[in-house]
Amino acid sequence: MNKKFFQYFKQYQWSNVFAMIRNNRSDPKICTKDFKNKLVVITGATSGIGYYTVRKYASQGANILCINRNIQKSEALCQEIENEFKVHCDYKIADLSSLSDIKRVAQELADMKTSIDVLIHNAGVYLTKKEITVDGLEKVFVVHYLSTFIINFLLQDKLKSQEKARIIMVGSEGHRFAAWGIRIDDLNWENRRYSGLKSYGSAKAAQLLSMIIFDEQYKNSGVTINTMHPGAVKTDTGKENGPVYRWFKKNFFDKTLRSPEISAEALYYLGVSEEIEKVSCKFFNLTTEEEPAPPALDKEVAIELWNKSIQLAGLQK
Repeated sequence: MNKKFFQYFKQYQWSNVFAMIRNNRSDPKICTKDFKNKLVVITGATSGIGYYTVRKYASQGANILCINRNIQKSEALCQEIENEFKVHCDYKIADLSSLSDIKRVAQELADMKTSIDVLIHNAGVYLTKKEITVDGLEKVFVVHYLSTFIINFLLQDKLKSQEKARIIMVGSEGHRFAAWGIRIDDLNWENRRYSGLKSYGSAKAAQLLSMIIFDEQYKNSGVTINTMHPGAVKTDTGKENGPVYRWFKKNFFDKTLRSPEISAEALYYLGVSEEIEKVSCKFFNLTTEEEPAPPALDKEVAIELWNKSIQLAGLQK
């Protein structure tokens, strides 16, 4: 049993669960303000939520810098965006499960002379079976959490110097699957039974925990950091899994899901709306603020995870 079981048990509120269920049926708020000549950096933009988000920002005049794995899809996306919306679209290629790729692309972003107005961490993966990366780490943890941590960490000086920027992490209500907290002593799931839902929940809870410390680092700098649940929408997530999972997803799950265009509207609102300009360290279900589950609010664990993440990534404090 997790040593914090009783602490979290006492902190759970049924009202937060009911709010989540109610908000899952809501539509996002719409921002009508344009975003001309601003720069949006986004990971995982060739399909699903990322694709529709790029189109939304570009349609409002923003220039786009994508971080993707596939060069052909990236070129096709940028050609489509530039032809249709007459904005500039560029890309960087990186495998966000590889520490060397993550650090390289983060440093390239940090070295850019151009300001980053909105940084969206969207790339994700859902695996029903455990995979270990070339660095010996559990893949879902790296793609969802450690990649966002490293990029945010290495961009701190740049974003602070700009005196204005918004970081949005595409999180998930799935963080609630880590109901009794994350296991920093077993991030590779070597001493527990692995499951797709549990690993996904742990990675998303870790994302929220990191937000607590980054918000402190960015305090009074003009930089904000928030996390959003993108809604139950139809994406390509999970395509790496076996034929049984893919069949169920196609024939059952996907038929109940909404269009990722609602996620794009929410990400645009959170990135552009003046109502959110000074809002930081919050979790949104689309555009409605919610309270995360207790393990994702534990500052003691957040500090422990922060130090562990620096160690795993080989970063300097």
